[in-house]
Amino acid sequence: MLRLFVPLTLAVLPVSIACAQDQTPAQKNAVLNAELPADQAALKSHVMFLASDALKGREAGTPEFDIAAQYVAAQFYAAGLKPMGDQGSFLQKVPLVSYKAADQGSMMVAGKRGQTVTLTFGDDYLPGANPETPTFNLTAPVVFVGYGIEGLGRNDYKGINAKGKIVAFFPGAPSSFPEEEGAHFSSASSKAEIAARHGAVGYIQLESTLGGRGNYPVAAMRAGWDRPRVTWGNPDGTGHIPVPGVPSLGILSKAGAAKLFAGARTPWTTIAKQAEKDGAVFKAIDLPARLTVTSKTALTPITSYNVAGFLPGSDPTLAKEVVVLSGHLDHIGVGKADAAGDTINNGALDDAVGIASLIEEAKRFKADNSKPRRSILFLAVTAEEKGLVGSDYYANHPTVPGTIVADVNLDMPIITYKFQDIVVYGAQHSTLGPIVEKAGAAIGVTLSEDPLPGESIFTRSDHYNFVKKGVPSVFLWPGAGGPGRAAIDDFMKNHYHQPSDQIGIVPINWESGVRFVDVNYRIARAIADGDQRPLWNKGDFFGTFYNGPGAK
Repeated sequence: MLRLFVPLTLAVLPVSIACAQDQTPAQKNAVLNAELPADQAALKSHVMFLASDALKGREAGTPEFDIAAQYVAAQFYAAGLKPMGDQGSFLQKVPLVSYKAADQGSMMVAGKRGQTVTLTFGDDYLPGANPETPTFNLTAPVVFVGYGIEGLGRNDYKGINAKGKIVAFFPGAPSSFPEEEGAHFSSASSKAEIAARHGAVGYIQLESTLGGRGNYPVAAMRAGWDRPRVTWGNPDGTGHIPVPGVPSLGILSKAGAAKLFAGARTPWTTIAKQAEKDGAVFKAIDLPARLTVTSKTALTPITSYNVAGFLPGSDPTLAKEVVVLSGHLDHIGVGKADAAGDTINNGALDDAVGIASLIEEAKRFKADNSKPRRSILFLAVTAEEKGLVGSDYYANHPTVPGTIVADVNLDMPIITYKFQDIVVYGAQHSTLGPIVEKAGAAIGVTLSEDPLPGESIFTRSDHYNFVKKGVPSVFLWPGAGGPGRAAIDDFMKNHYHQPSDQIGIVPINWESGVRFVDVNYRIARAIADGDQRPLWNKGDFFGTFYNGPGAK
């Protein structure tokens, strides 16, 4: 799963973890090879391989990830799935591009009277990296549009013409917005989509005087200004950006913003004072300055793979509709040593268990004499940990015939306890909610509330790239009922994105794992066999924003 916004640190190892890491090889092997019922052993066997030290944390773009992808392809083949990758294989090549700012760039403000002010790197601005145009030069007028949001009763573009201009806005969204919608509008890519609708040619963010998600002082960001990021590649070798033609130009500090706003009808001091109030409403204004931005971006191509296995539907009409079952195969690879000296982030729960569940679900469908009416795509994606990149590539380059009508995503199911409920992120947005609730109830599993409110998890896993294509989607987790709350808190504090996320340290309950497979199989079967395709609830924000079926 993508890293949480709230930093998670490990100050003191609990005794149980320390003891687990101090086990002798014989003790570790006893845990690893403990006898289990056949269905539990089958699930565990996949995790034993995928989360082994041999695969070095399955970082996208590494040879070890490629081995993991070949393993999943072989398992999909054994489960009777049809290859749905490139050229008759199970693998879809994903041309990743690592990119970073190649120099400090430049920014220059030109006033109406011809005076120019050159901004200072680090003090006034930090440059953006633009993989779409590695050598970039733009001169354009600038408009200020508050938070840069248009929706939920707010229009920060009211009364302004942004065509052919750079838009400047504050990061984040008002805290009064509903959590998931607020997370959507906090995203720079969502703001770029809005800017594109108004004809903007780029955007620049302004250092916020507020704290909170996405609002960091420029001084704090300076150390990582040239950190590499990952996107997928275009056919010409450049990198994809969320909204082609509307790149991020960088961020201005308060000092830099003051220079940009020099001579404006509303001075920067007034804007900055307004911005101290959460959710402030700003009047959009044309700034008197023209901004010239230059930048260079270094690109490094990386090859990785999505793994796609297809189960054709049996209904002559409904088989053209495809239900996607997804999970991410990658993890974060090798990193800093923990207290025990371990550097490999094995990613057993994140997300080897999710991929193992996909494989076992595919086997369940093979064993069932009744084929599903709709087709089902089993999809193990790459580069989730790099920013949901593999699923974004697939959503933009689908390999299946027909129309994708739903996605059910499995990402980091915490199966360290006997769960009695499940959390279904996205259930309230579409008809998938009642389908999931009914399928779970058949085996005594109820739906429960989000155990991590404030983390906006609905927008932070691979299913969200299908949401952005208008596809009703949900993301499932074992819930916080009974021992769940303590188990979730323990994992997030002590194991999430750490070397200790491995068999023998994390107390994985394989019986719960099989139950998780069962509930997901029932959900997939119910969606695939339903008389009607999943629809967005009428008036739902996400369905409406992305023109999904049923929303309008």
